[in-house]
Amino acid sequence: MDVRPIRELPKSKIIDFFELQWGSPQMVISSGVYDCSELEGFTVLKGDKIIGLITYITQNNECEIISLDSLDECKGIGSLLVKEVETLALIQGLKLIRLVTTNDNLLALKFYQKRGYRLSKIINNAVEIARTVKPEIPLIGNDGIPLRDEIELVKLLN
Repeated sequence: MDVRPIRELPKSKIIDFFELQWGSPQMVISSGVYDCSELEGFTVLKGDKIIGLITYITQNNECEIISLDSLDECKGIGSLLVKEVETLALIQGLKLIRLVTTNDNLLALKFYQKRGYRLSKIINNAVEIARTVKPEIPLIGNDGIPLRDEIELVKLLN
């Protein structure tokens, strides 16, 4: 698989990817409002098509994964992208990686826990607050679960 830093691709291609996957490059989570097309990250390409993309920020000796998308699930794309960020964080001497997912995203909860991430906290009503900034966030999420809360996961780095 062809893994590349996000900066090696045209910004318009990144924006198009986020518009298709999320409705816009804007990500609203409890830690802030982010334009994912402006963040650092990595992509996985199949030919010239993006089939996986991860974005992150670093601050206060920590890394936070802001987004992770894999268009071809169960093929190792998400694992590869998370490993790229973990390796970079270790090289930079960071101590912790954190991320949030929503209460309906059972696949993400399973995915991250299998890779050593631990549940850290529940941020009640975080999605309801996010809707005040990004009203297109749906009320109902995966499997018909009401979309309300964020769950933070963390992984300590050696």
